[in-house]
Amino acid sequence: MSKTTVFRPTVVRTNRGLSIAGTRITLYQIMDYVRADEPSEVIRDHFRLTIKQTEDVLNYINTHYDEVEKEYLRIINLSENNRLYWSERNRKRFAEIAKQPRNQKDKEIWDKLDEWKARIAEYDSHTDRS
Repeated sequence: MSKTTVFRPTVVRTNRGLSIAGTRITLYQIMDYVRADEPSEVIRDHFRLTIKQTEDVLNYINTHYDEVEKEYLRIINLSENNRLYWSERNRKRFAEIAKQPRNQKDKEIWDKLDEWKARIAEYDSHTDRS
């Protein structure tokens, strides 16, 4: 009876894009570290990868750098667009909420919150933020 070796790739394409098999870690997350020239040990420790996983992923990125970089930049752009969308939506929503009258039942809580906001504003005005 002969033994059959099953090849299981470390890098796979999932609905999240290029990922490490068996994890939710994408290569785009690792690209931040690669672009910052972080050592493989830092990447391995941060993502809790094995030495083989780390070597396979870095080898894949180096071998297919243009493709991975292109997808990485697309993900970064999408992420920034999402951040801007939600930031603007939240800004508008928070402004609407601020216009609503306060519930007098919670007067003590609102007074305490206003007191803390005033303290923070006073602290900020006296600290040098250079």
